[in-house]
Amino acid sequence: MNNTFTTYQNLIEKEIGNIAFGGGPIELYEPLSYMMHLGGKRFRPVLVLMAHELFGGNKPEDAIYPAIGMEVFHNFTLIHDDIMDNALLRRGKPTVHTKWGQTVAILSGDVMLVKAYHFISMVRPEILPEVLQLFNETACRVCEGQQLDMNFEQKADVSIDEYVGMIGLKTAELLAGCLKMGAIIANAPMEEADRLYDFGYLLGTAFQVQDDLLDAFGNADTFGKNIGGDILANKKTWLTLKSKELAGTKDAAELDILYSSQLLPAEEKIARVMEIYHRAGVKKLTEEARDGFYHQALECLEAINLPEDKKQPLKRLAGELIVRVK
Repeated sequence: MNNTFTTYQNLIEKEIGNIAFGGGPIELYEPLSYMMHLGGKRFRPVLVLMAHELFGGNKPEDAIYPAIGMEVFHNFTLIHDDIMDNALLRRGKPTVHTKWGQTVAILSGDVMLVKAYHFISMVRPEILPEVLQLFNETACRVCEGQQLDMNFEQKADVSIDEYVGMIGLKTAELLAGCLKMGAIIANAPMEEADRLYDFGYLLGTAFQVQDDLLDAFGNADTFGKNIGGDILANKKTWLTLKSKELAGTKDAAELDILYSSQLLPAEEKIARVMEIYHRAGVKKLTEEARDGFYHQALECLEAINLPEDKKQPLKRLAGELIVRVK
């Protein structure tokens, strides 16, 4: 990662380490603290600080608590996502509901949302309404995306456009919201803040398409997840939907069977789906779709009326996110 990202990443990590998220009952706050210290790259809070700097914010302390608030919110969604997905591990460690039980996990997640509001509210009084409105809209859209993702698991026919809309809400909105929040705190002109939001939204969409790609074609050691996890979870991804769109009748029918089967051994299921992906040539098409969103994102960044050198850290970060583990 570039120097700007690493500097802010270390600053965020240090500040999170200094925060006492709550005293007691310990059963409520210990899972919260556990979740916040599981690690992660802290992309979202760093984006707040990078956007703040982009528009002339020269004191990171002016934006660091709202940035942490966005990270707390993100981790709140992960606790509840893990419950909904029955996930056993998060970043290689037991999930909160696995370690403390579902009831405690739900309640700890709830208090995390309250804490997120607490940190996000730590801005100048004159911008508080605008910051809260942005956060409320972002949070609602993330939840809408999660619901659509669950709906799609039961829906027989999902279009590529529907899928792009879902990942835009579930993944891209939070990245976009973080960038716009940093811009607002730095008093950026609203037109420019909106362009930065668009950059984040398109980058987040490209990021998720790349994630879909890596789940099937990546290297488990560098990707950090087991390959084929989306296939085993019967998740409709860009790869699946594009394959079904392009496949002949036989392959399309087989995909439907494979995605409804709970009986096939994992390795066989992954192998058979991957054979269909290869026949459809979907890897190249997915790479092209990812690159399309990525280049649209860069166009939005280029349109911001600031010197090129100021935009370079975000441009470099965008490239690093998209080429993560090709």
